[in-house]
Amino acid sequence: MTFLLRRPSALALPLAAAFTMAPALLAQQHHAPAPAGEKQTTTVTTEPAKPAAPSAVVPDAVSEGSVTVGGKKIDYRAVAGLITVGANDTQDATIGLDGRVLPEAGVDLPAKVEDQPATARIFYTAYFAKGADPATRPVVFIYNGGPGSATMYLRMSSIGPVRVELPDLQHPFGGPYKLVNNDDSLLDVADLVFIDAPGTGYSRVQGRDAMKAFYGIDEDASAFDRFIRRWLSKNDRWMSPKFLFGESYGTTRDAALSRKLQQSGVDLNGVVFLSQILSFQNSADGSDRNPGNENGFFLALPSFAATAWFHHKVPGQPATLEPWIHEVEQYAVGEYAAALLQGADLDPAKKAAVAAKLESYTGIPASLWVKANLRLSGGEFSKYLQESAGITTGRLDSRFEGPAMDPLSKESDYDPFTESIESAIYAAQNHYAHATLHFGDNMTYKPSAREPGFNWNMRNGRGQANVMGDLAYTLKVNPKMHILLMGGYFDLGTLYFASEFEMKHLQIPAELQKNIDYKFFPTGHMVYINPDARKALHDKTAAFIKGNEDATK
Repeated sequence: MTFLLRRPSALALPLAAAFTMAPALLAQQHHAPAPAGEKQTTTVTTEPAKPAAPSAVVPDAVSEGSVTVGGKKIDYRAVAGLITVGANDTQDATIGLDGRVLPEAGVDLPAKVEDQPATARIFYTAYFAKGADPATRPVVFIYNGGPGSATMYLRMSSIGPVRVELPDLQHPFGGPYKLVNNDDSLLDVADLVFIDAPGTGYSRVQGRDAMKAFYGIDEDASAFDRFIRRWLSKNDRWMSPKFLFGESYGTTRDAALSRKLQQSGVDLNGVVFLSQILSFQNSADGSDRNPGNENGFFLALPSFAATAWFHHKVPGQPATLEPWIHEVEQYAVGEYAAALLQGADLDPAKKAAVAAKLESYTGIPASLWVKANLRLSGGEFSKYLQESAGITTGRLDSRFEGPAMDPLSKESDYDPFTESIESAIYAAQNHYAHATLHFGDNMTYKPSAREPGFNWNMRNGRGQANVMGDLAYTLKVNPKMHILLMGGYFDLGTLYFASEFEMKHLQIPAELQKNIDYKFFPTGHMVYINPDARKALHDKTAAFIKGNEDATK
């Protein structure tokens, strides 16, 4: 799931209607109860309190289960827990795996939590297949994006051992929702670790300038780097083949994190990018307030065309999406991009001809394309595609549609897709954590970190939200690492064609391009909502893991 913006100047929620921002929750303190028969008392003293180490994290919750994948039953052990990380490596080294400051570190903490160095307690759910050799068994670290989104989407509806049933293209009825065996779980090929980013799910940040310490491209990647290294130590999995699996902004994290891990001494076998965005100027809305950058406009055209095709808005509609969509791709990077790059020098007759061609691909009238100077943002396209019927087209999955909220708005003002799937996944996550994992009693699961004070630092040490250089660095210093890029044709939030464009413009030697594999689906952002795509995603990812679990190849 993504919180990616329609405007590059602010981080807007596509789930804004579903979330209300609550005050930041304090990390819970756990105290031992008084012995039976004794009265619980509180001692008050006038002497200065001795600074105390942070309380230990909530104990891990261990449970067992089984999942059937491809007709084969897999027994597993599930561990739900919290791992504490510091805001920098020096501080991190003073914290034990139990979350307490190490006695030998000689650190005296201020008495007030808000004055202590910032820390993040990160929630995870790990699944270990029984009977597997941990030294050779691959492990995959999995996360959603946002930024500021919990990993309940991937955990509860894609590749975990259970999933909530969601009807494709429909808003489900309210509860009770149904949790079922996930035939497409990746537990058949790897152990799985689902991670909630700091401030999301049951993860919490605390201490001095805690949000500033963990909310940003580099800050977030550093926290995940420290979490993964701590997890490997805690579970003695340093020898295992290691993979990352990120969705949406999680792919931005993939790139930045792969570099952090590499610099920390962790070679990766492979990285999965699902619904990718590495350079934010390449989004369907990234060029709208960035004059002179045309990438977002021409890279969005194939997804606009695919969406128009799905809703039967294409004049002389082709019978199948492919190979027609590849014709649109060639026009987008050819004649359309060239016309945009001419700016004010574009001949009026040529402009009219391009507008007519755009109408033939999208069904949006040529007159509107001319009025928009051949440039429509994703939000404008979602507004105008079915405007005559009073319908808003989905953003993250443009196969979805719903009634327009404001017929006079310039852009679509909500996303029918996210409104359709959010409640079921959130309910399933809460029920599953309590009833099956036996974790989270008296705790609030936060689907979003966005609350008063939230401000994500989009500058990653190079002055712009672009992590293509991070991924290129990792590929060059670790040429055995492989990449699997997947996405959906009907995703207007993270464009499939832009993700391919990014991979093919990495500053890497030509021979390293063979390390990158591609798979696109006739679905949207969360490709696994569709049953056929979910199985295909499993099969492609499982083959990728099996093909790259031996780094000596």
